[in-house]
Amino acid sequence: MSKLVAGAATDVGLVRTTNQDQLLVSPGLYAVADGMGGHAAGEVASLTAVHALQAAFEAAGQRTTEALDNAVRAANHAIWQQARANREMLGMGTTLVVLALVEREDGTSGLAVAHIGDSRVYQFRQGSLHQLTVDHSLVQELVDDGQISEAQAAVHPQRNVLTRALGIEPSADVDLIHLDPARGDRYLLCSDGLSREATDDQIVAVLRRFQDPSAAAKELVALARSQGGSDNITVVIVDVMADPDSAEDLRTIVPEETSPVALDDSQPLGGERHGEARPRWPHWLTHRQPGHRLLTFRFASFVAALAVVIGGAIAGVAWYARSTYFVGLQRGHIAIFRGHPGGVLWFGPTLAVVTNYTGAAVLPSRLQELQAGVTEPSLAKAWTYIDGRVAEKEAAEAAKRPRLRPNPRRGPRSPTTTAKSTSSTSPPTTVASSTTRPALTTTTVTPTTVSKR
Repeated sequence: MSKLVAGAATDVGLVRTTNQDQLLVSPGLYAVADGMGGHAAGEVASLTAVHALQAAFEAAGQRTTEALDNAVRAANHAIWQQARANREMLGMGTTLVVLALVEREDGTSGLAVAHIGDSRVYQFRQGSLHQLTVDHSLVQELVDDGQISEAQAAVHPQRNVLTRALGIEPSADVDLIHLDPARGDRYLLCSDGLSREATDDQIVAVLRRFQDPSAAAKELVALARSQGGSDNITVVIVDVMADPDSAEDLRTIVPEETSPVALDDSQPLGGERHGEARPRWPHWLTHRQPGHRLLTFRFASFVAALAVVIGGAIAGVAWYARSTYFVGLQRGHIAIFRGHPGGVLWFGPTLAVVTNYTGAAVLPSRLQELQAGVTEPSLAKAWTYIDGRVAEKEAAEAAKRPRLRPNPRRGPRSPTTTAKSTSSTSPPTTVASSTTRPALTTTTVTPTTVSKR
């Protein structure tokens, strides 16, 4: 039997005033989240992510790769829900990397990685460092397309722009990686506060020099600070260690006490406050404890599962409440709102566009339906409705205008008869039709990106 031993460290860095990173060190579940969206929102997003992740994964009953995927998606819904409940946090999100001990179909244990954003997971095996994750960022796409080099990407002005993040959309596109661990492997989870400041060779030198995972994590944080410390720095190191009493493959049994390890943020490091976390592995690691522990764990799992279900339901209501548009009146002007007329539960509609048209631009018979709100599935459809009603009013007014009729006493004009002011040699006058449509233009829509700063 092999076992997992972990150490972690986090630091605010030398530039930031707050630490928006969060880490999770729980037996069999390890994570790093780097929040974004402003001073308070970034901290909320990353903290919500690790709490929801742990609660959902432990409530799943079985620690499988599918359960890990579902737990990350539950974390996404939790952040989305928080942002909808607090308007000042709209747009907040977080990166997330997770390393989890999972059960295989053959009964053995393996490791799985879940990843979204530009935080990273590395594997250090037999003296070599391998990056397992690929950044979900604009500069990484430019590198993949061959437009810029890795060296250019490191100093690119848009290196903070992410193409994927947790909590930005109702659903998340998460990368999953299956791993076959070997004894002696070392896994490094980190925010970009480390990967942006330290080179691979510098990281390798630390991992080789420090055998204790907690000491190695602390040294990597110190390295990033010495290189500039321009961002929050968070490191989690997980070692696959052999159990001298067993010759079997990796079959670590996760203990029942799985609450996150609290950070001790009082230890100084280079004049700044520094937090370090290391789990205390109890002597009963491979055995169940009798008595109330199992009951407590089941009750906690039930509460966690219930919280996930309720959170998912609220997130679903929030999505439904914001999934459509309607046309109405705003202070006498025709306006487009996002949401449903009257709102859904506590999710009220929000003003999207106020047009230049007033209520006088449509027929009086249309004012009543505008006051009630005309629902449309998209913003484009809402504009189409408005254009149609305005055109309807213009057509009705044009129909009321008097038309010039020819004098019935006069015979038809000779083809050679012209107006007095028209020369017989002048070309016929052409009049542009008022119904001529302007040339259509097309707009290219680029994928949504998110800036971390």
